[in-house]
Amino acid sequence: MVLPASMRLRGSRCFERLQKWGYRFYGTSMVLRVIEADPQLLKAPHRHHNSTACRCAVVISSKVSKRAVIRNRLRRRLHNHLRSRLEVAPEHCNHWVLISLKPVASAIEASPLLEECDRLLHQAGLLS
Repeated sequence: MVLPASMRLRGSRCFERLQKWGYRFYGTSMVLRVIEADPQLLKAPHRHHNSTACRCAVVISSKVSKRAVIRNRLRRRLHNHLRSRLEVAPEHCNHWVLISLKPVASAIEASPLLEECDRLLHQAGLLS
């Protein structure tokens, strides 16, 4: 499943801010970056959209896998997981989250990958 529009993070300025200033949490197969939301960086149609969930993005480089099918499968799994975990947590609606997968992520099964995602979200304070 794809993230709903209210949970998607868009725009190069948002990604640049997350890359430069986001708090980093490192795992064996991914890096989680979290920052306080700044709605002024969003494009005008999305700026005033009332959202009860934080905005998220998943970045998967071609270093993870050369095959787009595998990268898209990983992205869909993480989107579905983030949707189920963060959509029902309105207390964290003022955060932006960026998950970057490391090349070893393609060799890991789905269950340990999602457990690591949960662990990093918990470290970041987004899950209780």
